[in-house]
Amino acid sequence: MPIELRNYNDCSQDLNVLSGYVVDCAFNVHKVLGPGFLESNYEEAFSIELDERGIAYERQKTYRIPYKTGFLASEFRFDLVIEGKILVELKAVEKIHPVHQAQIYAYLKATQLPLGFLMNFNVPLIKDGIGRYVLRNSGSPR
Repeated sequence: MPIELRNYNDCSQDLNVLSGYVVDCAFNVHKVLGPGFLESNYEEAFSIELDERGIAYERQKTYRIPYKTGFLASEFRFDLVIEGKILVELKAVEKIHPVHQAQIYAYLKATQLPLGFLMNFNVPLIKDGIGRYVLRNSGSPR
């Protein structure tokens, strides 16, 4: 099914196309469920949408946190990692706060994944709940 893409020039065309499918999944989940459910419910529904499209993903993916020449014993746990390229963090909160945005930037920096989405499903219109974040080549996200 063709989807309409924004012309982002901050990532490859392949990644842009994949990100369009990810956003389409979010729209379908929100259309069916609407706001008011738990994050785990949205994660499960999102997984169904990805399965229907044949898109590879990992749920609750753990990453060890790099520090200097090694890793910390603690780990991050991400909601979804799509095709090893896109990090998706799902929220069901009243409002996205700067701490949520700092979190996704930290995750992108730690994993070196090129693209991330912060999606809040507790909104009347899902377009208002989707944030797109790119890891810049300089090693500094934003």
